[in-house]
Amino acid sequence: MDFFELNKIAGAVLGTLALTLGLGIVSQILFAPEAPAKPGFDIVVQEGAAGGAAPAKAAEVPIEQLFATASIEKGAAAAKKCAACHNFQEGAGAKVGPDLYGIVGRPVASAAGFAYSAAMKAKGGDWTALTLNAFLTSPKTAVPGTAMAFAGIPKEAERADLIAYLNSLSHAPKPLPTAAK
Repeated sequence: MDFFELNKIAGAVLGTLALTLGLGIVSQILFAPEAPAKPGFDIVVQEGAAGGAAPAKAAEVPIEQLFATASIEKGAAAAKKCAACHNFQEGAGAKVGPDLYGIVGRPVASAAGFAYSAAMKAKGGDWTALTLNAFLTSPKTAVPGTAMAFAGIPKEAERADLIAYLNSLSHAPKPLPTAAK
């Protein structure tokens, strides 16, 4: 290959690069986006007729009243989301979380073979149906500093079903609280 051939190759490469650069500059001129006068988006919020009053939240049914109609079968279905971290069979031992067999009536942070967080150890007391209800509503609120990464169960009926199921996992299930009449 002689010097003339190398000049043609170099010229072709440089010409292609120059053409590509030129097309980029021309396309930026032709298709230049317009900058908005004010950056961002305006969020339009409609005010309510009552001067911005929040919509009425559905009245919460006391958990004691829901225990009367709680379904152990529905609770078993709801417990499937807990099965990733907890065992429900007697003597199965801890997984990521402690064994939940016989939890209703058991002292807090007392399952053998599980290393509880300092916050859970400091809680004290027993796991009653009502303390389980508060904990399952929002574990991080009920026991600040808990290692449990579960967000909670917002639906009262689902919590009542789950607690009824957990209560059934025992040789001697405890009576669930009932609503005062």
